[in-house]
Amino acid sequence: MSEYTVKPLDPDTWDAFARLVERHNGVFGGCWCTWFHTFSAEKTFTAEGNRALKERLVHEGRAHAALVFDADEAVAWCEYGSPEELPNIYHRKQYDAELDRLPDYRITCMFVDKKYRRQGMMALALRGALDLIAQAGGGVVEGYPHDTEGKTVSVLYNGTRTLFERTGFSYVRPKGLKNCVMRIEIP
Repeated sequence: MSEYTVKPLDPDTWDAFARLVERHNGVFGGCWCTWFHTFSAEKTFTAEGNRALKERLVHEGRAHAALVFDADEAVAWCEYGSPEELPNIYHRKQYDAELDRLPDYRITCMFVDKKYRRQGMMALALRGALDLIAQAGGGVVEGYPHDTEGKTVSVLYNGTRTLFERTGFSYVRPKGLKNCVMRIEIP
């Protein structure tokens, strides 16, 4: 996969990110990868509003992702950020009740362009996010992948437990019926 590069989502890569999201109709019904940034009361629930929110957060340095590029075209991403940047996670009540330590970073959303699926792009994006976290000083990183063992999952917006295990994460506990909490410490 040496022909692919990973770059951070920032004002310089915004246009490539926007083109990827636009190619997929805003991703997940126009979310623009904003669901984890805000709570329900703060959402606009429109693709245009979500796009504007994401762009504003990127320009303010409050939205992070590892973008996988094929030449000048973004083809995948892995969103990460602090719990303050990404407060909205699924099964939050259960998560908070069972919380043993707050991570420094969360990995909350992953996406691959339909033309690049089943080629290892999600793994490349996840490793890219961990590399960017290391460059920012490292820390404890949590992911909430789908625990697909014996379960049917139609949308893998968080990747799978197997992917996270192959990347060095350790299983911590279940979260909801189909997800789990996994951790890794990045120096």
